[in-house]
Amino acid sequence: MSSEINSKEEEAAVKEIWKYVLGFTPMAVVKCAIELRIPDILQKHDTPMTLAELASELGCSSSLLYRIMRFLIQYKIFQEKPISDTSIGYALTPLSRLLTRHGKHSMADLVLLESTPVMLAPWHKLSSMVLGSQNTPFEAAHGVDLWKFAAANPSLSKLINDAMACDARNAVRAVIEGCPEVFEGLKTVVDVGGGDGTALGLIVEGCPWIKGINFDQPHVVSVAPAWKGVEHVGGNMFDHIPKADAAYLMKVLHDWGDDECIDMLRKCREAIPQDTGKVIIVESIVGLEENHDFEDVVLMLDMVMMTHTSTGKERTLKEWSYMFDEAGFTRYTIKQITSYHSVIEVYP
Repeated sequence: MSSEINSKEEEAAVKEIWKYVLGFTPMAVVKCAIELRIPDILQKHDTPMTLAELASELGCSSSLLYRIMRFLIQYKIFQEKPISDTSIGYALTPLSRLLTRHGKHSMADLVLLESTPVMLAPWHKLSSMVLGSQNTPFEAAHGVDLWKFAAANPSLSKLINDAMACDARNAVRAVIEGCPEVFEGLKTVVDVGGGDGTALGLIVEGCPWIKGINFDQPHVVSVAPAWKGVEHVGGNMFDHIPKADAAYLMKVLHDWGDDECIDMLRKCREAIPQDTGKVIIVESIVGLEENHDFEDVVLMLDMVMMTHTSTGKERTLKEWSYMFDEAGFTRYTIKQITSYHSVIEVYP
């Protein structure tokens, strides 16, 4: 029996290993589909499109397009639907609806960001860092850290902001739908590291009694779009944070090490009322049983932090609690939402 089990495990391993040998392929082909605008073209078409119609719209080879679509159908990115008794067409699936460029819940810009040569190059330096290299993977690949590189390269800075806006749209929707009470009674909220203001703009849209302050680096807010009820303020979150009833941090602390996070949290504590204020943190929590369905995503994000930042990481509940204590907070609560994020409310 033991040898039979081992044989089955070995057979499964021989199949499984190919996911790692060719693991880059799905990302690369999905990126290709986004760049070709295939999800957008299919969305605009009222009925499924034949191969000939889609190839004509794209102005490309039918034979090459067929192979691309065959691969993406296998991964359930697209699907085939009958048009007539003799004709089959391509149509969207729930996955490809997330890949339209301007869809309400689009994740396309996140795919485009993570698949750029700039963001892929540091992965080739990860083993060197583990073995003791003084440079982080991103610095080893590009000479400076991610934030300095983005500040000097407006096109990457825009792509980062667009990608973060993708994530913000979905996360804020999950927060407002899952625990709207988080924003009750607040008159002002400062979004620390709020990027182009998407997250705060959506919060104010859903909670119009709130006045929002979107706080980020000057080169970020200088090109941020206008949002109703939101004021853009440039500055350094390690120097000071504008005063408000609550500070909101979404996927900011995971970019930094414990010392920087504690410093930032102390600045947040100084910015809010000591009796009624709070800090609202939207981040992942490693190993949280209540969020088990997203654990793979959280652990992959931890590898992204290791590769793309100097000291960033995803944290366990114990690690979060340590930082809250060190920053002078007295208590916190955790709420779950339909996302890999959790909502942590931290009180002075």
